[in-house]
Amino acid sequence: MTPGRRSSTFTRLLRHGFTDPSAAERLLDGPELAPVRDDPVLLEALGATADPDLALHGLVRLLEAQDGPTAHRELLDTLIAAKPLRDRLLGVLGASAALADHLARHPSDWQVLVTYEPRDLHPGIEEFERGLAGAADPVSLRVAYRRCLLSIAARDVCGTTDVAETAAELADLATATLRAALAIAQANAPEDTAACRLAVIAMGKCGGHELNYVSDVDVIFVAEATEATTEAKALTAASRLASHLMRICSETTVEGSIWPVDANLRPEGRNGPLVRTLSSHLVYYQRWAKTWEFQALLKARPVAGDADLGRAYIDALEPMVWKVAERENFVADVQKMRRRVVENIPASEIERELKLGPGGLRDVEFAVQLLQLVHGRTDPALRSGTTLNALQALAAGGYVGREDAARLDEAYRFLRSMEHRIQLHRLRRTHLVPVAEEDQRRLGRSLGLRTDPVAELVREWKRHTGVVRRLHEKLFYRPLLDAVAQLAPGEARLRPEAARERLVALGYADPAAALRHLEALASGVTRKAAIQRTLLPVLLGWFADSADPDAGLLNFRKVSDALGKTPWYLRLLRDEGAAAENLARVLSAGRLAPDLLMRAPEAVALLGDGDGTGGGLAARERGPLEQEILAAVGRAENAEQGVTAARGVRRRELFRTAAADIVGSYGTETSPAEADQGALVDRVGAAVSDLTAATLAGALRAVVRDGWGDMLPTRFAVIGMGRFGGHELGYGSDADVLFVHEPQEGVDEHEAAAAANKVVAEMRRLLQLPSADPPLLIDADLRPEGKSGPLVRTLKSYEAYYRRWSLVWESQALLRAEQVAGDEDLGRRFTGLIDPLRYPAHGLAEDAVREIRRLKARMESERLPRGADPKLHTKLGPGGLSDVEWTVQLFQLRHGWDTPGLRTSRTREALAAAREAGLLSAEEAEILDEAWVLATRVRNAVMLVRGRAGDTFPTEPRELAAVGRYLGYGAGHAGDMLDAYRRTTRRARTVVEELFYGDGT
Repeated sequence: MTPGRRSSTFTRLLRHGFTDPSAAERLLDGPELAPVRDDPVLLEALGATADPDLALHGLVRLLEAQDGPTAHRELLDTLIAAKPLRDRLLGVLGASAALADHLARHPSDWQVLVTYEPRDLHPGIEEFERGLAGAADPVSLRVAYRRCLLSIAARDVCGTTDVAETAAELADLATATLRAALAIAQANAPEDTAACRLAVIAMGKCGGHELNYVSDVDVIFVAEATEATTEAKALTAASRLASHLMRICSETTVEGSIWPVDANLRPEGRNGPLVRTLSSHLVYYQRWAKTWEFQALLKARPVAGDADLGRAYIDALEPMVWKVAERENFVADVQKMRRRVVENIPASEIERELKLGPGGLRDVEFAVQLLQLVHGRTDPALRSGTTLNALQALAAGGYVGREDAARLDEAYRFLRSMEHRIQLHRLRRTHLVPVAEEDQRRLGRSLGLRTDPVAELVREWKRHTGVVRRLHEKLFYRPLLDAVAQLAPGEARLRPEAARERLVALGYADPAAALRHLEALASGVTRKAAIQRTLLPVLLGWFADSADPDAGLLNFRKVSDALGKTPWYLRLLRDEGAAAENLARVLSAGRLAPDLLMRAPEAVALLGDGDGTGGGLAARERGPLEQEILAAVGRAENAEQGVTAARGVRRRELFRTAAADIVGSYGTETSPAEADQGALVDRVGAAVSDLTAATLAGALRAVVRDGWGDMLPTRFAVIGMGRFGGHELGYGSDADVLFVHEPQEGVDEHEAAAAANKVVAEMRRLLQLPSADPPLLIDADLRPEGKSGPLVRTLKSYEAYYRRWSLVWESQALLRAEQVAGDEDLGRRFTGLIDPLRYPAHGLAEDAVREIRRLKARMESERLPRGADPKLHTKLGPGGLSDVEWTVQLFQLRHGWDTPGLRTSRTREALAAAREAGLLSAEEAEILDEAWVLATRVRNAVMLVRGRAGDTFPTEPRELAAVGRYLGYGAGHAGDMLDAYRRTTRRARTVVEELFYGDGT
């Protein structure tokens, strides 16, 4: 070859993907390819293969192996003239060194690739049986098997079949091979054949029509005696036949082995008998089989031997498979088994494991199988042993979102394609991604990745495993699964004839109305109705776990009607964490949360897991909340629109807080002490107080911007008082505040006061305008001179008033004063001004203490509503909120000057500080804290249940029961709740009488 031609050929070889152009040149210049050396068609075809170097080397070996010049020339002529053969043969040679070895040993087998009849494009078991016909021993069976495998691989690498079709063909070839092996075994043992009926049941991937190129073929053997023999002799004969079949397929010959036949999925595994009768199988599965054994039976399929016996085996065991989900802890057991598989992967291999690793094939298969076993009890359409078919059925039935199913399907196909091409290279059983660059290059090119095969392969592989991992976690650990699995068989699908009985049994007061709601929600053939039919049986049980299941179902219908055409709504309930259960709890727990939700049903999205950007039920911090409100105000055209936007955010966040409170309060049916009641109260108080402060800040910004731009003629601050200042607001609390202002430099005091009063008036008006959002009432009655005094004062006016005319009750009220909105510097100076009043030097004089006690006694006698039971009044009753708060506040007034921990606006913090300072015992502090927390929770419960504030327990039985459910008491235990409340507050009153009215403080 001349230097110019050599350089040109070298460049062409590089361009066509050869990694060793020098070696390729030598092969092309060899005698085998001399007749076609300069034909561009051959080089183009080699360059299109997964590994051109491997393909060229295999072609040369095949040509060398031809029997004489005539056969050699025939192969070359056909190769050049017939593109289909060229693509198939070179495609196989470039992807599989093992099949190249086979062709070198059996050089005439290339002819099976010359022409395909239409039926050969997707051959079935019968075609493969014809291909294996005549094989009378393991060696000839192995050769025939490889010849059939060659045709499957050719269709695969050329794209004539997709990965699912290839897997199905491999399973059909395995079926034909098992039949041929059994025929060989039976031919060698006619007496055993006559003594028994033997059926071979394929399991695993072979049974599911999704076999790999190289895999153990899992089987179970079942046998019965013939009329001429006993059961014992039949089992002995069947065992010999089964063992012989396994040896034929598994033994290594000069042609290697076909594949191992694995019978370890049989009852008792490798410790159990190889062959059992059908009745023996049934006894085992009825008495001793574990959950995973029924899961394995999902893919069981009779493939060889006695067809009637195989069918009888499937018919007998299939009903058991679709009942396994009713086992106790079924879902948890399957989940645990999957985790155990991952834990057993060697650390050095876990990142390369295509099958068993996180995000691998097994994650898809386990998720699909779990969904099948749970929902397939009542939906026969899901009962497919093939993963992709089952996934398609799950999506069609609404059990899996279409988008999720499409992504899983795509990822599974890609990962299976990787697995196939890895195994095809050496025909070795492996699921590990190779680490060598040359192997990854060949693998990437075989999958059509040609620009940068290695980088593209790794990127696509990681992308698909990431998708699988995320969706596996979403589907496999879906809470709804466990709930559906726990339903009784007749409950998993709503049938009119049984629905009424179940509704009555669950405690629905109006089953006829409930049935109408169910019919409206679940009737029809739409996808929406299909998903509702999956959700409703579980939701009915969750609604029933409340005091008013009828209201829960009615509210659910209202929300579903409002959001029925919203694509994410039902998907959220089906897929997202505990969203469905959370919604059921919220809708059946009372009026407040459903009313808030009905005004903006899209807030149901908050009941999902959240994404860290404001979703979910986790309480939001004051800063981000205020930023959102101020941004919404900034986008508004005027003050009214700005305050409307702020109130909309407040409504949504009130729903978030109420929903989180309800969800957090459930799950303590038997003992209220099981939950951290104080933490629940603190969370609600802080959330509602922060929300109120942020809303006031937004309203203030909206009014000032609309009336004065950003230049209000006076500095302005809002001071929170009472429960607001103490971060202890409940759902029905007003916002107790003081307004303080200070004229800007050079501004007339009258002008400043007029502006400040206009701001206050407009804020109060806009926050109470009738709308879909709950109003925010501003109460300024704790200001100097009460209702008779001006709404707004300057800082100097406050200073003058408190210096001259302040009464002891005002000092007590100021204990909870805290700046909540407006000018922060002005707010700090105000709290600095009042500190000497609320933490008087050297404490209170005795006459001041007596005045406080007198005021407390007067309030108890005058303010308690007529007809109210004092022992059940949460605010003014003995041991209630007032008792605890006045006791704590007396500690603060008397000792705040020398005990810094008492200088807080929060009741529980001050109580803890008093205990730390030794002002009361740990037991006394615990008693007071328990009573305060319980009374606060009762008030919150009343608001949640009735939708309006109240200080006493409801008298209507369902409402009282709902309050009890919120507090952790199950059905029929409302009396226990009231007794516990009286007991708790009675103990607190005893402590109050000692500490407040005695000498304890």
